[in-house]
Amino acid sequence: MASMLLTSLRSSPLTSLQAAQFAARSLSTSVHLQAQVKSKKTLAKPGVKNIVLVDGVRTPFLLSGTTYADLMPHDLARAALQGLLNRTGLPKDAVDYIVYGTVIQEVKTSNVAREAALGAGFSDKTPAHTVTMACISSNQAMTTAAGLIAAGQCDAVVAGGVEFMSDVPIRHSRRMRKTMLSLNKAKTLGARLSLLGSIRLAHFAPELPAVAEFSTAETMGHSADRLAAAFGVTRLEQDEFALRSHMLAKKAQDSGLLSDVINFKVPGKDIVSKDNGIRPSTMEQMAKLKPAFIKPHGTVTAANSSFLTDGASAVLIMSEEKALAMGYKPKAYLRDFVYVSQDPKDQLLLGPTYSTPKVLERSGLTLDDIDVFEFHEAFAGQIMANLKAMDSDWFAQTYMGRKSKVGVPPMEKFNTWGGSLSLGHPFAATGCRLVTTVAHRLQKEGGQYGLVAACAAGGQGHAMVIEAYPQ
Repeated sequence: MASMLLTSLRSSPLTSLQAAQFAARSLSTSVHLQAQVKSKKTLAKPGVKNIVLVDGVRTPFLLSGTTYADLMPHDLARAALQGLLNRTGLPKDAVDYIVYGTVIQEVKTSNVAREAALGAGFSDKTPAHTVTMACISSNQAMTTAAGLIAAGQCDAVVAGGVEFMSDVPIRHSRRMRKTMLSLNKAKTLGARLSLLGSIRLAHFAPELPAVAEFSTAETMGHSADRLAAAFGVTRLEQDEFALRSHMLAKKAQDSGLLSDVINFKVPGKDIVSKDNGIRPSTMEQMAKLKPAFIKPHGTVTAANSSFLTDGASAVLIMSEEKALAMGYKPKAYLRDFVYVSQDPKDQLLLGPTYSTPKVLERSGLTLDDIDVFEFHEAFAGQIMANLKAMDSDWFAQTYMGRKSKVGVPPMEKFNTWGGSLSLGHPFAATGCRLVTTVAHRLQKEGGQYGLVAACAAGGQGHAMVIEAYPQ
């Protein structure tokens, strides 16, 4: 497929997407872009319960190995949950259920949702469970919450996600594990000595975790490099987009727009109050970096990839009726959503391309109706490849069974407060950040509809339409 894509897409017209132009246009804007207020219909449906986002928070997202290094995942999740309680003034016993996402699981807290909830002071009568769906784990937590409310099982659900890359599980080799388990079961000294005598130096080699596909054994960065090559995405385009992300994130941070970030007092250390991965550079400095995955000719580098991040997020989702009865002014309605799945080798990171048209069709909207776009930025090459796929009639007809292309989000509406490349990407926490950011941007810019889209390991993806709550 890769060679087909490369040949066909390079020869097909992609005139509405020029990375240098959209990067320069976004970065040269000196005032905050305001979406025009449009008179649009609401997506409320007769007889269908309205589900609202009351509020959302997150801990600062930090580079792994920095200030959070001595903590555990449930510490971050607990901080996010406590921050949500403080932000909303929500009585702890008013929560019917808690759903939390995580990807790389700490074995001591296998149900991190429950441990974090208890640590945050929620009632031990409040059920909690943990979900995992790679980079869309907290998206899954939120839609699970919406499903519980839509089904009439709950009125108030807290959803969130946590990822802690500073301390990931490292296992003994399989042969060593089998020997140790057998030792535990051995009943005689002779049996134990025999097992101990079978241990060889090679047995002590650890199994290190890797951000790789089990089905293909390929790292995600390697996949991103191949995808960028298949769509003819240049190193220059990737570096320009990454620089755009960092500069917009820095501007949003300095302007106080990242209001979902809470202060977190790290035990034994200072209060952390902002993300520490936002580092605007220069094109010249970025150009000096060597390829990180496919050497020496790859285009994906440390500068145009998201970095290993520690962080947690949490949102309060309620039925509109319950929220209003408790005196809350919701931020947004959670409307239609979809999950998609593709080939995990050649189309691993194309979730947004497949999910965006499906969620728009479910909602009865077009791309032009969307005022705010928030796409997960795993790699600059991944974002650029998705935009080129969305702008290709050939790709739509050949791979998606569509008559024409999806279309490309206007860059003045796209990730204008930065994205995962700059803010950080704690795998399971990013989904809640995306949704909360859409709600805040809709309020700030006066728009009505927002769209979240993300790719995930396994060739999966997600998209959701969010509608602003009437001001």
